[in-house]
Amino acid sequence: MYKKTNRIQPSLEDFLLPFGGKLSANNRWVKEAKLIPWDLVEDLYAESFKNEREDGRPPIPARIAYGALYIKEREKLTDERCVEHIAENAYMQYFLGLKEFRQEPLFDASMMTHFRKRFSPEAMQKINEELYRRAHPPKADDANEPGDGGNSNKGALIIDATVAPADIRYPTDLELLNECREQTEAIIESLWGTSLRYGHKTGYSRKKARKEYLKVAKQRKPRKKLIRQTIGKQLIYVEKNLARLKTLLNENPNPKLSPKKEQRLETIEQLVKQQRQMFDQRSHVCENRIVSLRQPHVRPIVRGKTSASVEFGQKLELVIVDGFTFLEKQSFNNFNEGVTLIAAIERYRGRFGAYPEAILADKLYRNRENLRYCKEQGIRLSGPRLGRPKAADIQADREQAYQDSCQRNMVEGRIGVSKRRYGLSRIMAYLPETALNEAAMQIFVMNVAHLIRRFLRLFYQCNSEDLFLRYCCSFSFSWFFSKP
Repeated sequence: MYKKTNRIQPSLEDFLLPFGGKLSANNRWVKEAKLIPWDLVEDLYAESFKNEREDGRPPIPARIAYGALYIKEREKLTDERCVEHIAENAYMQYFLGLKEFRQEPLFDASMMTHFRKRFSPEAMQKINEELYRRAHPPKADDANEPGDGGNSNKGALIIDATVAPADIRYPTDLELLNECREQTEAIIESLWGTSLRYGHKTGYSRKKARKEYLKVAKQRKPRKKLIRQTIGKQLIYVEKNLARLKTLLNENPNPKLSPKKEQRLETIEQLVKQQRQMFDQRSHVCENRIVSLRQPHVRPIVRGKTSASVEFGQKLELVIVDGFTFLEKQSFNNFNEGVTLIAAIERYRGRFGAYPEAILADKLYRNRENLRYCKEQGIRLSGPRLGRPKAADIQADREQAYQDSCQRNMVEGRIGVSKRRYGLSRIMAYLPETALNEAAMQIFVMNVAHLIRRFLRLFYQCNSEDLFLRYCCSFSFSWFFSKP
């Protein structure tokens, strides 16, 4: 059973250091600790525990769990290196809510996977929205609901989609089948000691099968005919192994297969069915195609980019409002961005109480349904007007299109920054729920960095600290630069 801890932030003077002294209030971890909504994190973390028993080992506090995930993505560390950094840095331990410096590790590195499982994509979205709400509280004059006779639309919505590639090698049919053959051979070896031990373990020569694969894999540009012949042979070998495994499992009432091997065997069977279907139909397309045995949930996503026409990972739809990034949709399956625009508009209305004045998006969002819906709600969707343009409107349309393209560059820049700086270009977590959490956490870290830059810009633009503090009162963060 999880018991909520004290949510009061410890002061800098109360934090005990082993060699004396005190922490600096200008440190970045001290500043960022004030931004994160720890109370909401505590509530969402407590909801993830279903066991109501009070005995047993107490769970790790929510602030340590979520803060460790934040530190990992903020510094682009591995799980092991993140635990080491926390044990060596007093500011990181203050960020995690500790009251004194501890030299021993706070937890084992394997706990990071459990931390990611505790925060679902829905929970991460709530934390991200709460961060925006606290930084932009509603004003009295902004409470303008639709249908009140005034201007019911306000703000601009910038939307685009991208792909966060998974940590897998580029898949080919031949390599996947060779990996299936090797793993089925290993499973046969593990079951052979408990079987009746008659006949050969495999219905083919392993050395010959290996040589046939290497004959094609070592060539720089093998011919398509040779590749197809080798794929057909490897496919037959794997099918023979699966038939042999079925016999061994039927003979042994209590097979010694771990849950991980059973799941891997199910993945191999499904992959072989897909490969047999594509081989017989002479095609490279099938539904829910598996491209990795270790991550069977990953799907190929056609993007048409110059650097990579096909990417393998999760597809993300990002929305930017007032410089803040919202993660609208995450999915390992490919989806058409055009059919998600109406849902994004309704979520915008739920967040801000009004429809946007303009939507800046690419051509994929300009379908008939979206254009009709935007016209009904009085929303301007970026792009050329329908029908033949009038001569008097040509220059105005060109100027508007130029302004929209300049503003829409913000989402392209955020996608580039998230991939270069915050690790969205390669998701290292390989479980589906942990991979979704890692991508959402990287977006959250980018938003916290955006808020810090925003407050610093306001600080340097103001003539005095008093004027700055009066200005920040509207953002509920007047205490962000306050002295301890």
